Amino acid sequence: MRTNHISICICTFKRPELLRKTLERLSNQRTDGLFSYSVVVADNDAERSAESMIQALSPVLPVAITYCCEPQQNIAMARNKAIQNADGDFIAFIDDDEFPGDDWLYHLFNTCASRGVAGVLGPVKPYFESEPPAWVRKGKFFDRPTFNTGYKLTYDQARTGNVLFKREILGTVEVFFRPQFATAGEDVDFFRRMMQQGFTFIWCNEAPVYEIVPASRCNRSYLLKRALLRGSNFHKHPTDRLKNAAKSLIAVPCYTLALPFLALFGQHMFLKYLIKLFDHASRLLAYVGLSAVTRRQT
Repeated sequence: MRTNHISICICTFKRPELLRKTLERLSNQRTDGLFSYSVVVADNDAERSAESMIQALSPVLPVAITYCCEPQQNIAMARNKAIQNADGDFIAFIDDDEFPGDDWLYHLFNTCASRGVAGVLGPVKPYFESEPPAWVRKGKFFDRPTFNTGYKLTYDQARTGNVLFKREILGTVEVFFRPQFATAGEDVDFFRRMMQQGFTFIWCNEAPVYEIVPASRCNRSYLLKRALLRGSNFHKHPTDRLKNAAKSLIAVPCYTLALPFLALFGQHMFLKYLIKLFDHASRLLAYVGLSAVTRRQT
C-alpha cells in the first residue's frame, strides 16, 4: 500500500539562522510508518539569502529539502511558490521562526486522517530568547487562543503558522493564496474560501510549535506596528465589509475614552486596549486607502 507523503512548506525572508533551527528540528519527525515527508523552502528574497545555508545543510540532514525562490516580496506569492514545488499528498506549513517537537507532524496527520477532515491546525506557543519584561507575560501579548482537540474552527481562527491539509482541496481554487493581501491576511482569506466550499478544519492541541520571540519584539513599538499592519489588510476580505467598518467606527472612540481608566489597572491592560485601538484605527484608514504600516517586521 502506498504511503502518504507530506510536503512541509516554509517561507523565509532573510532569516537563515532561524530557518536553520527549524530545519534541524524537522529532520527527525515521528512517522510510525504512516507517512513520509520532505521540506520545501520558498525564499522570498531576490538576493536568495537562504540558498547557501540550505546547500550546506541539505547533505547532513536526513530529510530532503527543495529550495525555490520567489523574488517579489509578497508572502502570498511565496506560499504559492512553495506549494508549486511541493509534491505531497498533504501540505503542511510552519513559519521560519518556529520549531516543532518530534511528534508534531505525527499528531497533525493522525488527527486529520482519523477525523476525516480537510485539515488540522495546532497551537503556536511563544519561546522567549530571553526573559521578557513582566508586563509582556502579564499581558500575554504573544499568546494565541487554543482549543480542545477536535474543535471545528471558523475561518478567522485559522492561520498558516501550524497547519496540515489535504492537497486535493487546492484543486477547487485557481489561486491558492491571493497576492493582493501582500503582507498579512492571506491565510485567513484562504481558509475563508476553503470553508465556504464546505471543507472542515479542526484543532489538534497535541501538536504545538514554538515561535521564537527575540528581545527586539518585546517592546511597545513592535506590538503597535503589528496591530497597524494587521488592520491595514482587513478591508480586503470581501465578507461583512460594512458590518466590520461599523464595528471599527464604534470601537475607536470607545477605546479612546476607556484608555485613561484602563491605565489604572497596569500598563499591560492599557497596552492591550491600545493595540485594539490601533487595529481598528488602521482598518478605518485602510477603507479610505491609507496604510500606516506596509511591511512585515522581522
